[in-house]
Amino acid sequence: MPFTDPARRDFLAWCGTLGLGATAFPEALLGLVQDAPAVTRAMIEQAEKLAGLAFTDAQRAQVEQSVNEQRATFARLRAAPLDNQVAPCLDFDPLPVGRERPAPSPRRVRLPPAAPIAAPTEIEELAFAPVWQLAQLLRAREISSVELTEMCLDRLERHDPTLLCTVTLMRERALAQAAAADAELDAGKWRGPLHGVPWGAKDLLYTRGVRTTFGAEPYREQVPAFDAAVVERLDAAGAVLVAKLTLGALAMGDQWFGGMTRNPWNPEQGSSGSSAGSAAATAAGLVPFAIGSETLGSIISPSVRCGTTGLRPTFGRVSRHGAMALSWSMDKLGPLCRDALDCALVFAAIEGRDPRDRSTVDQGFDFDGSAGLAGLRLGYLRAGFPANASAADKAVLDVLRAQGATFDPVDLPGAAAADLGDMLTVEAASAFDDLTLSGGLDQLREQGPGAWPATFRSARLIPAVEYLRAARRRTELLAATWQAFGDFDVIVTPPYAGGVLQLTNLTGHPALVLPHGFSRDGTPTSITFVGRLYGEAALLRVGAVFQAATDHHRRMPPRFAV
Repeated sequence: MPFTDPARRDFLAWCGTLGLGATAFPEALLGLVQDAPAVTRAMIEQAEKLAGLAFTDAQRAQVEQSVNEQRATFARLRAAPLDNQVAPCLDFDPLPVGRERPAPSPRRVRLPPAAPIAAPTEIEELAFAPVWQLAQLLRAREISSVELTEMCLDRLERHDPTLLCTVTLMRERALAQAAAADAELDAGKWRGPLHGVPWGAKDLLYTRGVRTTFGAEPYREQVPAFDAAVVERLDAAGAVLVAKLTLGALAMGDQWFGGMTRNPWNPEQGSSGSSAGSAAATAAGLVPFAIGSETLGSIISPSVRCGTTGLRPTFGRVSRHGAMALSWSMDKLGPLCRDALDCALVFAAIEGRDPRDRSTVDQGFDFDGSAGLAGLRLGYLRAGFPANASAADKAVLDVLRAQGATFDPVDLPGAAAADLGDMLTVEAASAFDDLTLSGGLDQLREQGPGAWPATFRSARLIPAVEYLRAARRRTELLAATWQAFGDFDVIVTPPYAGGVLQLTNLTGHPALVLPHGFSRDGTPTSITFVGRLYGEAALLRVGAVFQAATDHHRRMPPRFAV
């Protein structure tokens, strides 16, 4: 429906209040709306079929007038470009209505006693050493942070052609950080167990002055002016950032603009995603730990594929300020490590309230790695342990029983989560709507039916009413899951059984995934422990007990072993 001259003047004047009046953008946008054919009753009748509705002719006449008037509103809303970091003024809280958040815990991490470690003959012997061992050596000055950092940089450079796990090697920044860490340690200043330990960041975490690509062609040269909150907190802990690691483009899969990130256990296979490089680099002994993100499996899935120990924290436990947004109500950041003890150390450094991310809470974190299973109630997901459950899955329960655990079956409402996936679709499409409107989606490498371009375009046909209906059903799901979880502290489940992955991402529950065996082709297999909301300490205690009694997590991919 063409604009009248007064309407055109009003629209451009409104754009001027946004500082856009002198640019070509509002004129072009106005042209798109003005030149587009008016919406007709015949179009509305077809749209009814898409939405599963049926209007009368009189109702269609009313809708026709309203929709054509709404298009001017749409144009005004689109006139101001929105950065991916701008969140909607709607905040998700994983707590069901009427439930109280637990009282904050003290902030302390206590590890089991460890025997003294001798300094290695060659620094590369430490390529697969866990953080808690590296911390002991660094603090005792048996090794230096510079030595450790140079080893990681060299291994990343040497093995990246095989794994395609690195977007940007940060050699200059890393060596400067490592030298500063050594100087502090030599002076007797110890920031904590991450002091001087190298790490890698999924390349959706902003790094000041260093490109942050989101793994996608349109953002290859994006250079932020500030650091993500997680980067700030790890800097404050003394950790040394050595590399920006790959992710599937815009946080889907393991395909990025440089190719496919590979599984260190089988480089013919992708590492899964979207925290593809974080999992591959950690599993291959290129970094002691990495930070990944999960919206719907992006820590769990690559950890399963690559055999890392990954922690997906409770929604709101770790600030997402300065992290690429995909879904404001589902995005979570967490560590991918060698073992559960390392996850506890890294999580302790990054958790906590951040006023720049309104979803964050201040719950504290009180972890005792020597506490064992005392006082914990454990369950297993009934749907995940049928009569023909795998031997590796059953063995997890047996190992924990040998450590004093008893188990009861639990049923979770996983099936009820199946129809809520469009919440992620709509939020992701909104997060990258300017890319859709500008035509930038055409630059993405993946263009198939299940790739982001098709998903973002189709999401624009999902009515806002349906999104909000799904959100209301999600409110019911939070209550149903809380009720089903009962007083269990941890529930054991295969990673993808009974819809548990989608369910717990929608409800915001924490999960720990870790290797529990190997398949016939030599690739790892994994189990998941799901915790209560804000129950990371109990979750990691169970993981630590299991790993103290097994050695799956200590195996090294043969091609990268030292």
